[in-house]
Amino acid sequence: MIHKQFVTWFGCLLALMVIDLQSVSAQVVEPDEHGFMIAAPADLLPAEGSRSTVIYGDPKKPGLYVIQITFAPGRGSRPHFHSTARYITVLKGTWWVSTGPDSDVYDPENMRRVEAGTFIYEPPNGHHYDMAKDEEVTVQIMGMGPVVTTSIPQ
Repeated sequence: MIHKQFVTWFGCLLALMVIDLQSVSAQVVEPDEHGFMIAAPADLLPAEGSRSTVIYGDPKKPGLYVIQITFAPGRGSRPHFHSTARYITVLKGTWWVSTGPDSDVYDPENMRRVEAGTFIYEPPNGHHYDMAKDEEVTVQIMGMGPVVTTSIPQ
């Protein structure tokens, strides 16, 4: 019975994480009358209760999008993949990632350290998971929408 409750709880947690990545709101700053957009650091802070900020576009719609995600220490994702390529820059903190076939099974001991300033390319359908271990981490993700995130069952 405890195992079934854990699986149900874990499934709900994973669903919330995926929803958080996909339920981002409208971009933080609209372009000016000449089409330019300048977002100050204060504009890029996630809304209260969220960890994601849409800087440009919308990951649920066709076209380019740019988002930032802030992971609290100990938070991250479980094995999954995205339907489109993603271009990621670690802006703050040390992020930990697992990529490729070995990432089909969640194992936080089998992750690579990724320092601030590092660029990562995730190919379409590239299996991975990631997390912030000991410190808050902010990543910026660019891609072409619409993007669909698919969890890999454990």
